[in-house]
Amino acid sequence: MSVDTRFVDFLKARIGLDVGSVGVSVVERAVRQRITSACAVDADEYWVLLQHSSQERQALIEAVIVPETWFFRYPESFDTLTRLAGERLASLAGSRPLRILSLPCATGEEPYSIAMALLDAGIAAPLFRVDALDVSSRLIERAQQAVYGKNSFRGAPLDFRERYFSVVADGYALDEAVRQQVRFQCGNLLDPALLADQPPYDLVLCRNLLIYFDQATQESVLAGLKRLTREDGVIFIGPAEASLASRLGLQPLGIPQSFAFRYPDQTAPAPPAERTTRPPPRKVLHLPPAAPARSADGRARLAVNHGSRPATAQPPMPPEEGAAVQLQAIASLADQGCLAEARQGCERLLAEHGPSAEAFYWLGLLSDAGGKPDTAQGFYRKALYLQPQHREALSHLAALLVAQGDLAAARRLQARAAKGVDKDA
Repeated sequence: MSVDTRFVDFLKARIGLDVGSVGVSVVERAVRQRITSACAVDADEYWVLLQHSSQERQALIEAVIVPETWFFRYPESFDTLTRLAGERLASLAGSRPLRILSLPCATGEEPYSIAMALLDAGIAAPLFRVDALDVSSRLIERAQQAVYGKNSFRGAPLDFRERYFSVVADGYALDEAVRQQVRFQCGNLLDPALLADQPPYDLVLCRNLLIYFDQATQESVLAGLKRLTREDGVIFIGPAEASLASRLGLQPLGIPQSFAFRYPDQTAPAPPAERTTRPPPRKVLHLPPAAPARSADGRARLAVNHGSRPATAQPPMPPEEGAAVQLQAIASLADQGCLAEARQGCERLLAEHGPSAEAFYWLGLLSDAGGKPDTAQGFYRKALYLQPQHREALSHLAALLVAQGDLAAARRLQARAAKGVDKDA
């Protein structure tokens, strides 16, 4: 069947979904699934049922939503979050607990990561509370169960799993002390009455949600987030949303790879870009060095040695260190929504250091953010050619394939990522 525009319009009105962001086939499959489950004769009969059953309306939304999340995704953001939390608590001087919001929270990995990061940073449990919302009641139930498989633990280090989880028959069960810090509830960000009875939040994490909406809905969502965020608060978004956030008026804090923003009418000074040392045992995940130049004639090295340095400058840093510095600069530019400059940085890095999985990954991410999914796929594949288990490239490429309806290929990529997790574990 071809997708019925009635169902497209329904999903747009209910959850703001732009069908082009996930692919028509995803909606088609969800509608077919629900027609069969509801024992409806055809789409017309199912449409009538949808109008009269709140349970069926929720079921269709659940069938469309495919969460992709894991613990400590974008780890640098959590490092920034803990620093900002410490600064905010110091200014509060014990007057109230810190208020943090995570939405959409999916199966709970993000809000629980927030709680673990703050506990690791030495912030006592009574000093903060995390509220977690999602439009899916099914995902909320899974989050409240707090039992996770290996796919929720990606990357390294995984020492937090030893501290906060116990091995059970179905995977890993989260400690009750962390679970008590998070309060889950079902809610829709497009609902103007959402959390209307609650005071605004100090820190808000709303990552990888705006990319699923058209511009009008994006503006509506950001208006809702502004209502939920304190005037001196900070909002964290996804890497692919940085340029979008800047276009819609948010101002980056300028902390590399944190993708942290504030609203322009907020007058509190931005935190310094330098990262401060903090005590938690969880280490910051640094970008891996770029691959060395493959050219045998030394051209990459000459590009570094014969730059614009004055004659009295210190000897140039090794190629690996230079590539890492360039990658940090690219991340900072992307964080500020400067896509063209970040792309130029990637091209310079490739010219000076040769093929690099990280540079190709960033080019993919920048193309993805710029609305060029086909170009992004090409760069993600180049990154995976050089580094087959590059988890972020696997994840983003899988998401693009899902949007195109190529679910089999997306599952293969997700399986590859899971194998890498098994090796780390």
